[in-house]
Amino acid sequence: MQLAGLAGNRGRNLLNIADRRPGGATLDVLVTDDADAPALAGARERGIATAVVEPREEESRADHERRLLDALADHEVEYVCLDGYMRVLGETYLERAPPTLNVHPSLLPSFPGRTPHEDVLAAGVRVTGATVHVVTRAVDSGPILTQEPVPVREDDTPADLKQRVLHEAEFRAYPRAVAALAEGRATVEGFGDDPVVRFEESDGEYPARRFVSEERVRELRYGENPHQSAALYADPTCEEPSVVGAPQRNEGAKALSYNNYNDAAAALELAAEFDAPAAAVIKHTNPAGCATADGLADAYERALATDPMSAFGGVVALNRPCDGATAAAVVDSYKEVVVAPGYTEDALATLREKDDLRLLDVGSLDGAVEPHTEKPLVGGRLVQERDLRDVTRADLEVVTEREPTDAQAETMLFAWRAIKHVKSNAILLADGTETVGIGAGQMSRVDAVRLAGTKATEHAEGKGTEGTVLASDAFFPFPDGVETAADYGVEAVIQPGGSVNDDEVIAACDEHGLAMCFTGQRAFRHD
Repeated sequence: MQLAGLAGNRGRNLLNIADRRPGGATLDVLVTDDADAPALAGARERGIATAVVEPREEESRADHERRLLDALADHEVEYVCLDGYMRVLGETYLERAPPTLNVHPSLLPSFPGRTPHEDVLAAGVRVTGATVHVVTRAVDSGPILTQEPVPVREDDTPADLKQRVLHEAEFRAYPRAVAALAEGRATVEGFGDDPVVRFEESDGEYPARRFVSEERVRELRYGENPHQSAALYADPTCEEPSVVGAPQRNEGAKALSYNNYNDAAAALELAAEFDAPAAAVIKHTNPAGCATADGLADAYERALATDPMSAFGGVVALNRPCDGATAAAVVDSYKEVVVAPGYTEDALATLREKDDLRLLDVGSLDGAVEPHTEKPLVGGRLVQERDLRDVTRADLEVVTEREPTDAQAETMLFAWRAIKHVKSNAILLADGTETVGIGAGQMSRVDAVRLAGTKATEHAEGKGTEGTVLASDAFFPFPDGVETAADYGVEAVIQPGGSVNDDEVIAACDEHGLAMCFTGQRAFRHD
């Protein structure tokens, strides 16, 4: 799609569109009414044709617009984009020109006219932005193609706001509108005579454009490292229990850090996986241990015993209200944060003895579950469906000569729920419904097996690898992983399957007398 641009000054929006070529659109010609307009030099540097149509003395608007249309007639363009073109376009132009767009630096219909930034600040509103609309006879009143919001800061001046609206709103909205037209996702019909903008139907689960609105709830002491600043933002519409809005029940303790929130969120997500009383101990968002048991205190002690050394200074999450016995076990070693759906009075009395132990009360864990998760990247963000799929006994495909016992199958299901929360490449050793050793974040899967075995044999208290179940978050590419597991005394394996070497891996299990089940689904975790 070819475009023409009408610029009155610098033409920064037009040059931005020329550089970005949204939807494959190209700026074919730039026309201005001022021979000294800086936009001309920018266009020539980019090899874009230029034309100057300055108004003449005693020339009527209609005559000037005819000359303007003559300049455009030399170029086959589908749309015209205005940028700082301060002349009002009249009936002569609108009846003959291609559909014409303009970008206005406010969220129309609020604050039309030539002083939007001053008007925004005078009105005391908290949000402004930019609007891309179709030009009509009525100024700043045509059908809207898209808008982009920008928050107004308390110390903003008109000059500050102008710069931020340009870079944060106009530079986003204008190319987006052009791309929608170029890609056929939007059309302008009836230009010059009550134009109408039509959009294609909804894009479904992942729309072409997302709106994210969050409120800053606090500035944090620092980010991941002391030299990094940080803040916490909250989504007021989120109904899932979370650490973001959880009240702190030890009011004298210092505020949570960026890392505390990150670890606490990971811990809560793992503990909430289970129906039985469960405890998870997290360090640097990886589980140091996890267990379920008939009682909460027992679950915590089993989780802690997986790797008490790594658990030092970690975060504890519980899926039941913290009681006195569990609290007494928690304060027996140094922890940073406890996350739970409530606390008994005797638990609070015990936990508050540790002045800087942060206690987050997330309330009932029965709230709605957010369907998606996202990861910010420089320049954008990834959005995906959350891994909420569960594996049941019926989903287990036995692929070895030896079948798992009922107890091993139960452990497999526990281990699979837990390993979803371990960074890939991940290996988890389990016995019953407790972790024994965890190998997290390794580039080699066999190294993850070795790490899990080392953790179990050297760091775990009262545990061992003999007779354990091994979970792998992705398939074994070679037999060496299960061969190493057999050396540690592992007796059963749960993994997705799907490797080109599955037959060799299965043969290795049969040779060592291991039972192995495929889940048919992977459990990667990369953040």
